[in-house]
Amino acid sequence: MRVGVLTGGGDCPGLNAVIRAIVRKGIPEYGFSFLGFRDGWRGPLDGLTRPLDIPAVRGLLPRGGTILGSSRTNPFAIEDGVERIRRNLMNFGVEALIAIGGEDTLGVAAKLHEVGVNVVGVPKTIDNDLAGTDYTFGFDTAVNIATEAIDRLHTTAESHHRVLIVEVMGRHAGWIALHSGMAGGANAILIPEVRFDIEQVCKWVESRFRLDYAPIIVVAEGAKPKEGDEVLVTGEKDAFGHVRLGGIGDHLAREIEARTGKEARTTVLGHVQRGGTPSARDRWLATRFGLHAIDAVHEGNWGTMMALRGTDIIAVPLSEATKELKLVDPALYAEAEVFFG
Repeated sequence: MRVGVLTGGGDCPGLNAVIRAIVRKGIPEYGFSFLGFRDGWRGPLDGLTRPLDIPAVRGLLPRGGTILGSSRTNPFAIEDGVERIRRNLMNFGVEALIAIGGEDTLGVAAKLHEVGVNVVGVPKTIDNDLAGTDYTFGFDTAVNIATEAIDRLHTTAESHHRVLIVEVMGRHAGWIALHSGMAGGANAILIPEVRFDIEQVCKWVESRFRLDYAPIIVVAEGAKPKEGDEVLVTGEKDAFGHVRLGGIGDHLAREIEARTGKEARTTVLGHVQRGGTPSARDRWLATRFGLHAIDAVHEGNWGTMMALRGTDIIAVPLSEATKELKLVDPALYAEAEVFFG
C-alpha cells in the first residue's frame, strides 16, 4: 500500500516526530511506501509531493516545524477541490492518507472520509482545543515556552515597578494562558471562555502594588472584555473563515495605565510559542500518535483520529473529534482565580 502524509494548519513542535514514527513503523513492519504531500491540503490539490523513506526521516525527532511544510488551504473553498484531491491521489497511487492537523485540517479530513477517501487523522494544535483527546502534542512545548517567559518577566516587573502583560495564543480556548499563567505565578489570567471586567483587573493590579509586588497578567489573544468584541489586527479572514486576532495585550496596557496611573507594558509571544525543539513529553506523545496512526491504516480503520485518553491511545471518529472545540472548564478556571490579585 502507498500511504500519503500531510501536515496542515499552523506549524507545531512534534510534527516531524509523527512523520518519523509513521515511516519507521510502516515500512519495515507493514511493507508500506510513503509519499509526503507538501504544504497541507495544497499538496494533494496541486500534486506537490516529496518522497518519504527511512533516510528522509532520520534526525527528525528533536526538530521543530515540519519537513512537509504547511498551509491553511481549504479544498472545500476551492472549485472542484475535492475532485482534484481524489484524482491526484489516484494518479499517485495513494490508497490511504494520514492527515496531521488541528480542527480545520481534520475537519477537511472528516468531510473527505464522507466522500470515500481512506483517511486517518492525528491531532495537532498548541491550543489543546481538539475534542476527543485529553492532550495534543505541541501544547506542552508552548506552555513551557510561555512559562519561561513569565518567569523572566517577573524580575523586570519588580525592578521597574511595572505591570507586565503577556499575550499568548488562544483564539477560542485559553488552555495555554491557564496552564502557563498558573505555572508562572501570574496575578491574573484572562481567557476567551470568560469575559473579563477591566475594573476588576485594575483592582487586582492595585492590590498587587499595595503588597509591594509588580503584577503579571497573562491574556489569551482571544480574550474579550465584558463590553465590546475582539481587538483585531485586521479584518481579513483565512480560507476557513478565521479573522486574525491580536492587540488585546496592548489594549489592556492602555486601559490599565489610564485607570491606575501605573506603567504597563506588553510582551506578545506570538509564533515563539510554536517554534523550536519539542519538549520530551511532546516527542513522546507525537511518536505514539504516529505509531497508532499507521496501525489504524493497516487495520483499515478509516475516518478515525488518534486520541490520548489517560495514558492510552485510542481511535475515535473524526466526526466526533471535530464537531466542537474543547474549552476550559469553569471549575479549572475557578482554581486559578484563587491566586488573582
